Amino acid sequence: MTEIIRAEGSGFCFGVKGAIEKTEEQIRKNYDNRRIFTCGPLIHNKLVTDELASRGVKILSSLQEADENDILIVRSHGEGKAFWEEAERRNLTVVDATCPFVSKIHSLAADASGKGLNVVIVGDAAHPEVKGIKGWCSGEALIVNSGEEAAAIKADNLFIVCQTTIRKELLDEIVQVLEASGKKFIVKNTICNATAMRQKNCSKLASYCDAMVIIGGSNSSNTRKLYEIAKKTCSNTFFVEKIADLPLHQLQKCTKIGVAAGASTPECVIKEVIAKMSEHITEKSEMNMMDLMDDIEKSLRLPRVGEIVNGKVHQVTDKEIIVNMGCKKDGVIPKEEVTLEGDQKLTDLFKDGDEIQAKVIKTDDGDGVILLSKKKLEANEHWNEINEAYENGTVITVKVVRQVNGGVIAAYKEVTGFIPLSQLSDKFVENAEEFIGQTMDVKVTRVDLKRNRAVFSHKAVVIEERQKKLAEIWEGLHVDDVVEGTVMRFTDYGAFVDLGGIDGLLHISEISWGKLKHPKEVLQIGDRVKVKILSMNEEKGKISLGLKQTTPEPWSVINEKYAVGQIVEGKVVQIKEYGAFIELEPGLDGLVHISEVANKRVSDIAEELQLGQAVEAKILDIDTERKRISLSIKQAAGDVEEPADEEIEETEE
Repeated sequence: MTEIIRAEGSGFCFGVKGAIEKTEEQIRKNYDNRRIFTCGPLIHNKLVTDELASRGVKILSSLQEADENDILIVRSHGEGKAFWEEAERRNLTVVDATCPFVSKIHSLAADASGKGLNVVIVGDAAHPEVKGIKGWCSGEALIVNSGEEAAAIKADNLFIVCQTTIRKELLDEIVQVLEASGKKFIVKNTICNATAMRQKNCSKLASYCDAMVIIGGSNSSNTRKLYEIAKKTCSNTFFVEKIADLPLHQLQKCTKIGVAAGASTPECVIKEVIAKMSEHITEKSEMNMMDLMDDIEKSLRLPRVGEIVNGKVHQVTDKEIIVNMGCKKDGVIPKEEVTLEGDQKLTDLFKDGDEIQAKVIKTDDGDGVILLSKKKLEANEHWNEINEAYENGTVITVKVVRQVNGGVIAAYKEVTGFIPLSQLSDKFVENAEEFIGQTMDVKVTRVDLKRNRAVFSHKAVVIEERQKKLAEIWEGLHVDDVVEGTVMRFTDYGAFVDLGGIDGLLHISEISWGKLKHPKEVLQIGDRVKVKILSMNEEKGKISLGLKQTTPEPWSVINEKYAVGQIVEGKVVQIKEYGAFIELEPGLDGLVHISEVANKRVSDIAEELQLGQAVEAKILDIDTERKRISLSIKQAAGDVEEPADEEIEETEE
């Protein structure tokens, strides 16, 4: 089974990602339809620059092409000092997307050259990043890209910086050359850490892969360096700019394929390349399953058990037939392995020199013979059954007998077929050992009667059974049905209930007639609950459930449970300046006016009652039309003080 491994750190680097994000931001904010330019290709990837061009972002080749109404984006490679001075003089709008690491090199180079040091830039003179660095040097900067070029430097008092994407080995080589020549120099290793790590991971991956695929633009310097690094360790290395470049035929032969990508390679391109490889390899593997089984068989010198062999009758006796099969051992067909009718003898049916076909039922690597059977050959009928199952899409039962490359061999009566690893289960299978000896239902996905080869799939059966079960469950459910389910998990907005294979959502607003902050206030994981189906959408696989609907709405039966003058129990759920609300049951609250809290004057109700406090109250009034209940705590106590005379007089006044 082919394994595709992606190197860590592949894809957009910090600087490139930042440049793209700033460009996207300018596109979004361009309300007045100003022209947007990038100063050169934003990144070294044509797919990205073409996509930006389709959205109106053009590439500027010279500042002279721009005017004050344009938006100019400086790419992550940066620009020289002269560019910024010219842009400022002409009052141009410039968005700086220079990579912070590159900006740091600009500062180092400008400072060193200002102090009279000779700046040496290690990198590609044609690369825009190197040109930008050179543009910050007050003197003539030296650019070297090899040990030979470093040896030709005549100046002294050198200050060395690097293009961020060069290989560390190149910098080390140049430093050694300068040391050997006795030059005085200061070295600033400005190779980007992400670049160094990307190159290290690429080299490490290449060391144990059969092939390496390097993804990136053909004009990307850092991608080319990754290709060079991988090629040193893995000769089977390929540079891929687009899907069409994938050498799928060569990769098909590999068991471990490494994938690395340059700093300017979009994530979507990397994933597309990996997906294409996976799809092709899987497809080709299925196409070559018959050949795979042939390879397994050819690895054995002698015919194996279960194989159909052809030969010539060498000798016939009453007890056995000796068969010459063209290998170092003869085959023997005992009388018991031939179907005889009545008084028939072997000599009646066969004679020396006859062409004969039989099935191997026992092999011997010692001095013995190979035991054959004509009866077992009749198992061809079983192949007809297999073919019929393939044509009709019916299920057969097989037994997994052994593991082979890419899957297992499974037996159907006297016939064996191949089950790919990916078809053993509807879940990922890493090792097929656990399936050896198991009996399972399969569908026949491929059959070749000429070569007696078949491919089975247990996964297809599992998926079909699940779909059938789900269809039966959906068919048995209807809106307004009350069904039983199990609470499986919670969210802040409700609970999911298993209805026997399908989950339904019990929204928090449908759990109780009262108000809840979280489903856990009423339910627990594993609870068996009866719920009502409120709505169903089989196409989207969604079911909405209600729990409160399985009990009457409290106001609809209030006269059956409550009456004026009744003493009831409840808990304080809300406190206001004018009174407190008491919950008698979920969805049914009553109001205790501040004057009915205690048998004394109450100025602050919070001094008498607390949230959650259990109280007894007397029902003073039930207004079913307005859905209001008036309660009295002091009257429930049965100890109501008459107001003093002066209080009565004050009230009358």
